[in-house]
Amino acid sequence: MRPSPPPLLRRTAIALLAALAVAVGATAATESRAAAAGVEDEGVSCPAPALPDAGSLPTVTRLPDPFKRLNGTRITSQADWRCQRNEIKKLAEKFVYGEKPARPSSVTGTVSASNITVNVSHNGRSASFSAGVELPSGTGPFPAVVVLGGFGADTATIKAAGAAVIKYDPYTVGREGTGRANKQGAFYSVHGSNSATGLLVAWAWGVSRIIDVLEQSGGSILRGDATGVTGCSRFGKGTFVTGAFDQRIALTMPIESGTAGVPILRGVPGEGAQSLSSAYGEQPWLGDAFGSFTGSPTRLPVDTHETVAMIAPRGLFIMDNPHIANLGPRSASVAALAGAEVYKALGAGGNITYWSDVQDGSHCANRAEWREPLRQNIQRFLLKTGNQTGVMRISSRATGNLAEWRDWQTPDLSGGTTPTSPSTSPPTSPSTSPSAPGTCSTSYVQGQQWADRFNLTVNVSGSTNWVVTVTAQSPQYFQNSWNAATTLSSNNTVLTARPNGSGNSFGFTVMHNGNWTWPAISCLIA
Repeated sequence: MRPSPPPLLRRTAIALLAALAVAVGATAATESRAAAAGVEDEGVSCPAPALPDAGSLPTVTRLPDPFKRLNGTRITSQADWRCQRNEIKKLAEKFVYGEKPARPSSVTGTVSASNITVNVSHNGRSASFSAGVELPSGTGPFPAVVVLGGFGADTATIKAAGAAVIKYDPYTVGREGTGRANKQGAFYSVHGSNSATGLLVAWAWGVSRIIDVLEQSGGSILRGDATGVTGCSRFGKGTFVTGAFDQRIALTMPIESGTAGVPILRGVPGEGAQSLSSAYGEQPWLGDAFGSFTGSPTRLPVDTHETVAMIAPRGLFIMDNPHIANLGPRSASVAALAGAEVYKALGAGGNITYWSDVQDGSHCANRAEWREPLRQNIQRFLLKTGNQTGVMRISSRATGNLAEWRDWQTPDLSGGTTPTSPSTSPPTSPSTSPSAPGTCSTSYVQGQQWADRFNLTVNVSGSTNWVVTVTAQSPQYFQNSWNAATTLSSNNTVLTARPNGSGNSFGFTVMHNGNWTWPAISCLIA
């Protein structure tokens, strides 16, 4: 028989859990309002930033601060993010991807139950391309997921969840196998074969033109306001950039994207992933300007955690493979964890999921572990019928440590103030009215497993004064814990943890009773 805690402890735990439930509920309400924008780029009206020259860039070994403006000041409110995102976008275009031009002067096309046509004209040049359509069962209009390249995406689950599939061939817009001075495809027919823009942005441009046509179609078959995008491997790279560069996309789902995709560029050389020079030379995926940084990524004033941040607060589901070091999964987890700090600052911490805890190491395989979160993300961000929050399911095979990569703290943008790091200022005394609690982030690392139980380690970032609540998935319960001061609910199904001087990591054992799903988890700054 499992012992019950003393009555006083039980009442204290219940009160604490009630307070946490209120706070988490408020966060969930904020996140539910986070939606795709009505325009491709909300930052067009922001002042044009003065971008640095490549020759003047300093070496910065850690990840750039996504909250710091080019003038050296930090943003102080969520309203500041629109133009901060624009600065990041301009840096990413200049040094990494190449410029994504604004919408052409003329975009027309058609939408049917089986096909989409796109016709583009701009400055006397024109191009056309098309994409196939597969509808789910039921009555439309339907949201749609644009599938880049046609492999690695679980289209059966997408359609079963209630979304249409748009079969987009990126090579019609930006072909591989061409030299950088003679790029080909619809994008380069319009913007010039010697354009310095890489294929990833060209492919993103093509998806944006598909969305233009969907918006013009009247929405009788496919909705123009509920679009997702997905793809695997090189098309995972394209998916990632596509979601970052069009704010109308409600859900971005890159799969095993590898170097030039999600993994932080600074982390690639030390992980054994495909080298930056190899990725740059294999195909003109990245912009021409990136060639100056293949051997010195620490000179870049931007990194991919900020590409993650460009997607915030919209839905992001990153699927990764920890079994293939060449994909850079450890560096990808760091990008997700760092980018998630921006999501949290915008009150949308539950809108991002990173999932590398998979058993099958085959590249671009359809995985059972991703099926349910895929369905949940489609329901939440495209159908608006779900409320499941995002998770960080990072495999112990490839776990990145965000603390090693950042020297900046996440600001509290809700009221315009930045919390002081506990290492430089003592905690607020009881006689002072504390500020409203902020949020911190957690990630799981899988430990040992037995027939009847399994161990998990929780890594906490964003604060050293946290309260983490872990809720078992029925019929699970918690057996024991370590490296934290913990309390349990009366039935041992809710564990509340606080620091006990052992650092920002703690662990526990879950008696699974047949349910191997990892417990739900939330974190607040005390």
